[in-house]
Amino acid sequence: MKTSLALLVLAAFAGTAAAAEVVGNPKAAASKIEMCIGCHGIPGYKASFPEVYRVPMIGGQSAKYIESALHAYKKGDRKHPSMRGIAASLSDQDIADVAAYYAQQTPANAKR
Repeated sequence: MKTSLALLVLAAFAGTAAAAEVVGNPKAAASKIEMCIGCHGIPGYKASFPEVYRVPMIGGQSAKYIESALHAYKKGDRKHPSMRGIAASLSDQDIADVAAYYAQQTPANAKR
Protein backbone atom coordinates (compact mmCIF):
# COMPACT_ATOMS: atom_id res chain seq x y z
CA MET A 1 0.00 0.00 0.00
CA LYS A 2 2.79 2.42 0.90
CA THR A 3 4.57 1.62 -2.36
CA SER A 4 1.43 2.34 -4.39
CA LEU A 5 0.88 5.63 -2.59
CA ALA A 6 4.52 6.62 -3.11
CA LEU A 7 4.26 5.84 -6.82
CA LEU A 8 1.08 7.91 -7.13
CA VAL A 9 2.73 10.89 -5.41
CA LEU A 10 5.82 10.53 -7.59
CA ALA A 11 3.69 10.34 -10.75
CA ALA A 12 1.78 13.47 -9.69
CA PHE A 13 5.02 15.40 -9.19
CA ALA A 14 6.41 14.17 -12.49
CA GLY A 15 3.25 15.31 -14.30
CA THR A 16 3.42 18.73 -12.68
CA ALA A 17 7.09 19.12 -13.56
CA ALA A 18 6.46 18.11 -17.17
CA ALA A 19 3.62 20.61 -17.50
CA ALA A 20 5.83 23.41 -16.18
CA GLU A 21 8.59 22.62 -18.68
CA VAL A 22 6.82 23.64 -21.89
CA VAL A 23 9.54 24.92 -24.21
CA GLY A 24 8.65 26.90 -27.30
CA ASN A 25 9.82 25.73 -30.70
CA PRO A 26 9.82 28.53 -33.29
CA LYS A 27 9.92 26.03 -36.17
CA ALA A 28 6.75 24.35 -34.91
CA ALA A 29 4.94 27.70 -34.98
CA ALA A 30 4.88 28.01 -38.76
CA SER A 31 1.40 26.51 -39.03
CA LYS A 32 0.19 28.22 -35.86
CA ILE A 33 0.88 31.86 -36.72
CA GLU A 34 -1.54 32.06 -39.63
CA MET A 35 -4.23 33.50 -37.40
CA CYS A 36 -1.79 36.12 -36.04
CA ILE A 37 -0.36 37.60 -39.23
CA GLY A 38 -3.69 38.94 -40.49
CA CYS A 39 -3.59 41.66 -37.85
CA HIS A 40 -0.19 41.68 -36.14
CA GLY A 41 1.80 41.46 -39.37
CA ILE A 42 0.50 44.69 -40.93
CA PRO A 43 2.38 47.84 -39.93
CA GLY A 44 -0.01 50.54 -38.68
CA TYR A 45 -3.02 48.24 -38.85
CA LYS A 46 -6.12 49.35 -36.98
CA ALA A 47 -8.95 47.00 -36.17
CA SER A 48 -12.51 48.14 -35.65
CA PHE A 49 -13.96 45.35 -33.50
CA PRO A 50 -15.19 45.92 -30.86
CA GLU A 51 -13.77 49.45 -31.19
CA VAL A 52 -11.06 51.10 -33.28
CA TYR A 53 -7.62 50.47 -31.87
CA ARG A 54 -4.07 50.11 -33.16
CA VAL A 55 -2.96 46.48 -33.39
CA PRO A 56 0.54 46.08 -31.96
CA MET A 57 3.36 44.53 -33.93
CA ILE A 58 4.53 41.53 -31.93
CA GLY A 59 7.68 40.63 -33.87
CA GLY A 60 10.66 40.99 -31.55
CA GLN A 61 8.51 41.11 -28.42
CA SER A 62 9.70 39.06 -25.44
CA ALA A 63 8.51 35.43 -25.50
CA LYS A 64 7.57 35.68 -21.81
CA TYR A 65 5.43 38.73 -22.53
CA ILE A 66 3.64 37.06 -25.45
CA GLU A 67 3.05 33.90 -23.41
CA SER A 68 1.74 35.95 -20.49
CA ALA A 69 -0.58 37.95 -22.73
CA LEU A 70 -1.97 34.86 -24.48
CA HIS A 71 -2.55 33.09 -21.16
CA ALA A 72 -4.32 36.21 -19.84
CA TYR A 73 -6.60 36.26 -22.89
CA LYS A 74 -7.24 32.53 -22.48
CA LYS A 75 -8.20 32.98 -18.80
CA GLY A 76 -10.35 36.02 -19.56
CA ASP A 77 -8.11 38.45 -17.67
CA ARG A 78 -7.68 40.37 -20.92
CA LYS A 79 -10.98 41.15 -22.58
CA HIS A 80 -10.55 41.57 -26.36
CA PRO A 81 -13.12 39.16 -27.88
CA SER A 82 -11.10 38.13 -30.94
CA MET A 83 -7.94 37.51 -28.95
CA ARG A 84 -9.87 35.62 -26.28
CA GLY A 85 -11.28 33.31 -28.94
CA ILE A 86 -7.91 32.72 -30.55
CA ALA A 87 -6.10 32.16 -27.24
CA ALA A 88 -8.79 29.75 -26.07
CA SER A 89 -8.02 27.54 -29.07
CA LEU A 90 -4.30 27.30 -28.23
CA SER A 91 -2.64 24.69 -26.04
CA ASP A 92 0.19 25.64 -23.70
CA GLN A 93 2.61 24.20 -26.27
CA ASP A 94 1.01 26.26 -29.06
CA ILE A 95 1.38 29.41 -26.97
CA ALA A 96 5.03 28.65 -26.22
CA ASP A 97 5.74 27.94 -29.91
CA VAL A 98 4.08 31.15 -31.13
CA ALA A 99 5.86 33.19 -28.45
CA ALA A 100 9.23 31.65 -29.38
CA TYR A 101 8.60 32.37 -33.07
CA TYR A 102 7.73 36.03 -32.58
CA ALA A 103 10.50 36.59 -30.02
CA GLN A 104 13.11 35.72 -32.65
CA GLN A 105 11.60 38.16 -35.14
CA THR A 106 12.29 41.84 -35.48
CA PRO A 107 9.60 44.28 -36.56
CA ALA A 108 11.35 44.60 -39.93
CA ASN A 109 11.33 40.86 -40.70
CA ALA A 110 8.13 39.81 -38.93
CA LYS A 111 5.94 37.44 -40.93
CA ARG A 112 3.39 39.31 -42.96
